[in-house]
Amino acid sequence: MQILQPPSWPRPKGYSNGIVAKGRLVFVAGQVGFNLQEKFETSDFVGQARQALKNIVAILAEAGARPEHICRMNWYVADAKEYNASLGELGAVYREVIGRNFPVMTALQVAGFVEQGAKLEIEVTAVLPD
Repeated sequence: MQILQPPSWPRPKGYSNGIVAKGRLVFVAGQVGFNLQEKFETSDFVGQARQALKNIVAILAEAGARPEHICRMNWYVADAKEYNASLGELGAVYREVIGRNFPVMTALQVAGFVEQGAKLEIEVTAVLPD
């Protein structure tokens, strides 16, 4: 992967402005923070984010992919204020589960989720190198 960073732009914090990648694409459907029994173990935003990221890593592994292959993440959050208030703790959890890979990201506040009790949903695109 090649990170695209125009030289005159400030470096983004926690994500990349653009990425070029070549290889086999892996698409991961939106993951919420519930466990294998489809139960939320916490109503805590960061706790649900940790579980959603772990779910993503498990799905990537099925394709032989790892977190460093993630090129794009879309975060859908129920409450942008809650998301912004948890950025420090969220960053630590992100690095714990995903590592120091910072793909292109989008975060959007949405009206709600199909899964009752979800605070966020994350979808991912990864690229396995040729």
